[in-house]
Amino acid sequence: MVDYTMKVEQELLVWKQKMTRQSGLLSRVSKNAQTRINGLLPEKFHKVMTESIKNMVKATLAGSKFTTKKRSSQKLSLFERDELFKEKLSTFRKTATIEGAGTGAGGILLGIADFPLLLSIKMKFLFEAAAVYGFDTDDTEERLFILHIFLLAFSSEEKRKETLFIIENWEQQKALVADMDWREFQQEYRDYIDLVKMFQMLPGIGAVVGAFANYNLLDQLGESAMNSYRLRLLHAK
Repeated sequence: MVDYTMKVEQELLVWKQKMTRQSGLLSRVSKNAQTRINGLLPEKFHKVMTESIKNMVKATLAGSKFTTKKRSSQKLSLFERDELFKEKLSTFRKTATIEGAGTGAGGILLGIADFPLLLSIKMKFLFEAAAVYGFDTDDTEERLFILHIFLLAFSSEEKRKETLFIIENWEQQKALVADMDWREFQQEYRDYIDLVKMFQMLPGIGAVVGAFANYNLLDQLGESAMNSYRLRLLHAK
């Protein structure tokens, strides 16, 4: 198992380099365009979106708390946790893919419905991930950690680096981040997924785009979740 721990440590180094490297030109141009568009939107719009996503996420967190089964996984090795996690990811990825194809095929109205449905799948998945790695989501701090994993997976280059630092130094940082900046949270998430979700609403290609997008979004969230919990477990030793 020492060999597996060394393998994980190497994978974590590669992952951290990936998370901190400069975004590509297309991503930077897209982010700048979205920033300009956001600056043109009225303040009332931002307030409504912030409250809507805040309430949506909190409702999803509460629901996931009660539907996630508690597991006696304290005696599992890191290898066993990783394998169990991959099984969970595969299941949730399939669910998200089917949901994306279904809402994408339905045009604009169902495309809009995809937003809360996919958000719910993602949050439920993160609760399952926490349970697999032995963390109790009854604890408020653990639910806050889940939100930081979410932000790490779906944020701009600058915010991603900041969030990775918080996650990597969670025991020291958690007291300094007693609550989430909800406006920033919703803006980062919206900016990250807006473009692909617009294509999902196009007639004829919406189903394909929706399935592909949701598969990849869950995959990305899974990578962030697995490595974030790996960091915590290895730092705890």
